[in-house]
Amino acid sequence: MKTMIHPNSTKRTISVAPMMDWTDRHCRHFHRLMSDSILLYTEMVTSAAIVLGNKHILLQNEPAEQPVALQLGGSDPEQLAAACEVANGFHYDEVNLNVGCPSDRVQSGAFGACLMAKPQLVAECIDRMRQNSAVEVTVKTRIGIDDLDSYEFLCDFIAQVSAAGCRSFTLHARKAWLQGLSPKQNREVPELDYERVYRLKRDFPQLEIIINGGVTTLDQIEQHLQFVDGVMIGRAAYQKPYLLAEIEHHLLNPDKPLLTRMQIIESFFPYMEQQLSQGVKLSTMTRHLLGLFQGCYGAKLWRRHLSQQAFREGAGIEIVQQALTLVRGSYTHVT
Repeated sequence: MKTMIHPNSTKRTISVAPMMDWTDRHCRHFHRLMSDSILLYTEMVTSAAIVLGNKHILLQNEPAEQPVALQLGGSDPEQLAAACEVANGFHYDEVNLNVGCPSDRVQSGAFGACLMAKPQLVAECIDRMRQNSAVEVTVKTRIGIDDLDSYEFLCDFIAQVSAAGCRSFTLHARKAWLQGLSPKQNREVPELDYERVYRLKRDFPQLEIIINGGVTTLDQIEQHLQFVDGVMIGRAAYQKPYLLAEIEHHLLNPDKPLLTRMQIIESFFPYMEQQLSQGVKLSTMTRHLLGLFQGCYGAKLWRRHLSQQAFREGAGIEIVQQALTLVRGSYTHVT
């Protein structure tokens, strides 16, 4: 594998994207069982929620999840700085500013992808966040928004924000349509433009450039790493999470044996039992497991059993054990 890893940081070679309603602490614990090396991200948390709400519920994470990055949403430099100061007590490895989400809810809060139109404000946010953060502050963004989609616009944005001290940018290689398309539609339209991200790395060799968008296979990851510093995996990490174990073994840590799906799920039992004893519902955890046997015999039976039974009142670990009997002995890849 050919890589161009930034000299100041190797932990972001492969990462799992922050995904609302998906990458919660249970998901992160599950993903960490498959990879020691991949950087995990929280769901996006707004700076206002951290400053004004219950910081312990919003920011709690376990040492077993680390390395973990916190993604913040916001556009008020002082509030973002205050949120970073609060986050210092929760042992995150990185704080990331969301400048890429196109949802109406995020736009109504004047942050996310719409901030690309205000590079000076983003730079001010980064400057204040860096002053208050004990860890590196990074940016996740798009390659453009609406009609602001020229390569010159992207370069100007990167230049202004990096001048404020941001050294690492993760770019979703598709521009955001803030009007006329839903976030779901914007996942497919317009087409991905990987070459633009590659070109950005060539023009800003001093920066760490990480690519995101449409990555689903080991071969794609290796291809991207010939041109950029890192690859962020999005929905593929959730829909077929075993990919993370394959990445760990084949690309990041060949000395670590490739775990089987059975080994992974069985190693998740102690965590599930602990969480159940604390009142966490089984379905809160098993919803992250549905894709583990994707591409294997018995995958549909596994998903169906968990989907139908884990929501029952008082459901316990036996539900997962029952689901395992439906696939045990037939978990060889078929696709």
